[in-house]
Amino acid sequence: MKVLDEKMRVNIKETVQYKYCLYARKSTEAEDKQALSIESQVKEMLALADREGLNVTEIKREAHSSKEVGQRPVFNQMIEDLHNQKFNCILTWAPDRLSRNAGDLGSIVDMMDRGKLHQIRTYGQRFTNNPNEKFLLMILGSQAKLENDNKAVNVKRGLRTRCEMGWRPGQAPTGYLNERHLDKKCQCRIDPKRGPIIKQMFEHVAYEGWSGRKLYKWLKEIDFKTKNGKHLVLANIYLLLRNNFYYGEFEYPVGSGNWYTGKHTPLIDKDLFDKVQEHLDGKYIPKTESKEFAFTKLIKCGYCNSGITADEKFKKLKDGGVNRHVYYFCSRRSREGCNNPAINETELISELVDLIDTIDLDEIGMNEKIREEIARFNKFRIGVLGHKQEKTNEGVDIKNYAKYLLKEGTIIEKREMLLCLRSTLFMKDKKVSL
Repeated sequence: MKVLDEKMRVNIKETVQYKYCLYARKSTEAEDKQALSIESQVKEMLALADREGLNVTEIKREAHSSKEVGQRPVFNQMIEDLHNQKFNCILTWAPDRLSRNAGDLGSIVDMMDRGKLHQIRTYGQRFTNNPNEKFLLMILGSQAKLENDNKAVNVKRGLRTRCEMGWRPGQAPTGYLNERHLDKKCQCRIDPKRGPIIKQMFEHVAYEGWSGRKLYKWLKEIDFKTKNGKHLVLANIYLLLRNNFYYGEFEYPVGSGNWYTGKHTPLIDKDLFDKVQEHLDGKYIPKTESKEFAFTKLIKCGYCNSGITADEKFKKLKDGGVNRHVYYFCSRRSREGCNNPAINETELISELVDLIDTIDLDEIGMNEKIREEIARFNKFRIGVLGHKQEKTNEGVDIKNYAKYLLKEGTIIEKREMLLCLRSTLFMKDKKVSL
């Protein structure tokens, strides 16, 4: 009996031995700037663990916000470790360190319901798998979420008020500098170094008909840089020329349709801005929705072994139509200044078609592809058209089929065909070879 009693006492002792994970998270919320830092949380909670004899087996630190569900990698790993029973308790500074959203809070409570999480200890509270304590935990977590939601509403209201006052929130565009004084929040002033150059850009386009590329080259020549020390790329130049902020109006948020009259000093007047828009609209050619090219990443440069990339060019016709031309050229990743000339896609296809005639049939590796296509075609003839089954596999010209795909196939079919080649393709001086 004494032996049994001793075993029972040991088993009971084992069941109440908890393994704690200390979870410390640095808050990113504005009102929590005075909250304890990660290392301060760790120090305080380790002291509590020492006083109360808690067995801390792991310490996890995280600096991600807990507003969004599933966006904290360390927290997600902690839930996974709870599931795998690496520990069964959590030690943290306060409930809001664990969660400020319903999804992550639900994960914590679910771990308790499944018996994977036995206890949560904070600096002043204890939560166990008890209905009342779980209810209190959910209330505190929901309170933190409510605070976040209210903050978002208050911030949006404050930003809207700033806009109505004529001050655009956020980073000032190139040519302006943000005021740093707290009593001048969202206000900006003209950048004395860059502002005059931005004005000259509008004047060059409106009065001299400069293109975006000419502006780009000019800005490079005068070594114009943003306040972050970077040169403007071509896309930034066009966005800048379309920005209403420079004549005194702004939309906030962008795309919302909410327009405001700014109190900042305009760099240009509305007439100059409108002239620039007329010039840009006259030369604007709509681009395709997505740039997809058939032969990129399949051919290498014959000079420097860099990959061959592509881009599209558009040319307006007198009848109002638009011609699209695709050019392939060296990406110059291995060597800057590679002189390998670009080639039009039509010429590239002709080169590939001519190359097919010089390749051994086994080199193409299209036999299996041909058989699959013929089998699919036969199913269509028999099942849909009602034709009798015939042997059409014999006498198929693989080379002609490959040429047909290059000329008439879809982008996917062209790529699949070239991927069947067992050798690398090279382009040099507008010629293609293996």
